Amino acid sequence: MAKILIYNGDSNRMEIYYRGELQPMPYNVNSTLTVGEFRGSSGSSVLWTTKATMQSWNRQRFLFGKPIPVGFAFKRSWEGGHGLQSQHYAGVAFDTGQILSSEQREELRESVVNSGLWTYVEPEFLTPTWVHFDKRTLPAACSTGGYPTIRQGSKGVYVLIAQDGLNTLGFSTGGLDGIFGKQTRDATIKYQQLKGLSPDGVIGCEVWRSLQQDVVGKGR
Repeated sequence: MAKILIYNGDSNRMEIYYRGELQPMPYNVNSTLTVGEFRGSSGSSVLWTTKATMQSWNRQRFLFGKPIPVGFAFKRSWEGGHGLQSQHYAGVAFDTGQILSSEQREELRESVVNSGLWTYVEPEFLTPTWVHFDKRTLPAACSTGGYPTIRQGSKGVYVLIAQDGLNTLGFSTGGLDGIFGKQTRDATIKYQQLKGLSPDGVIGCEVWRSLQQDVVGKGR
């Protein structure tokens, strides 16, 4: 049984669900994406994503008209396996089609690009044996891409990444709820002070780079 946190952008609220591995993800229709498929190789009992991501998946699956095999979707930063500011840690990215033929994969890539549903689709020369697409939030805090700036009052999956990282490093945010409150701000300031960064409680480009460097792939 997994605890699944969903950011609902329509209501600006965090929602909590409990689902078994063979059950569909929250907001998924026709069971085209189970909890187990979304989890992939992650060993976490807590997963997260956004309502918008699930709705885009539903529409993409309808447009493609066939099953979309998922190789990787969710990971927590401390599990590693992806880049320092990977959208997989936000639960809004899919690496798909690894088991498809090159012709089938090209058909899927064309469907994804033409759908206009995704914020980013990886070019084929970067992912020749799979199709990556994600529902990342823009603008990114760093000019090179990655995560958006978050601060007290922010909500969503990027707050969850920050809370997860800070807690992993021993800076308690009071839990994982996706809500950037006073405890998360205090934890951020303590981390900034330790790292010699401006202690303003805001997680922008510099803090994201430092935090993810410290956390990604380092274990729980």
